[in-house]
Amino acid sequence: MSPVSIAVLAVGMSVDALIAALGRGASPVRPTLSQAVRTGLVFGIVEMLTPIIGWALGVAASQYIQAIDHWVAFILLAAVGGRMTIHALSRKDTAREENSPSAFGLLATAVGTSLDAMAVGVSLAFLNVNIFVIAAAIGLATMVMSTGGVLAGRYLGARFGRYAEIVGGLALIGLGAKILFDHLLAP
Repeated sequence: MSPVSIAVLAVGMSVDALIAALGRGASPVRPTLSQAVRTGLVFGIVEMLTPIIGWALGVAASQYIQAIDHWVAFILLAAVGGRMTIHALSRKDTAREENSPSAFGLLATAVGTSLDAMAVGVSLAFLNVNIFVIAAAIGLATMVMSTGGVLAGRYLGARFGRYAEIVGGLALIGLGAKILFDHLLAP
C-alpha cells in the first residue's frame, strides 16, 4: 500500500472520531486544551487497536477466502464508506454527539467510532500490508483530528461536520475501488 493510500485510509478512518470530537467540543462548556488532548489520545489509541484486531480476525479467515479477497476488501470498504456517507446525509443535527466529560462516555464514544476501523482491518488482512504502520497512521491521524476537533467544535461542528463525514466516506469507497481495480487489472 502506498504512502498516499495509507494517508487516505488514515484520514478516512478518522472522520467518525472527528465528527464525535466536533460534537464534544460544541458543548456549552468550553473545552480546555487538556480535555481536547485527552479526547484525542483516547480516540487515537482505540482507533489504532481496532484495525489490528480486525486484521487478526481476517488473517485467521484468509485461507478460506483467498480467491475473492479483493472483493471482500472492496465490499467492506465500500460498505463502511457508504454507511458514513448515508449517515451524514440523513442526519439533521451534526452536533448531537455525547458531550459528557466522563471517562466512560469518552471511551464508549471512542469504541463506537472505531468499529469501522475493525472492519477495514479485516479487509487489510487480504492485502500484503504492514498492519502496524497502517494502524499507527490511523491512530496518529485520529489523535490529531480529534484533538483539533474538540477545540474547533464550538465554532465549526454544526456547520462543517456533515461535509467532512461525506468526504471521508467517499474516500473509503474510492480506496476500496482502487484495491479492486488494481487486482482486476494486474497481469
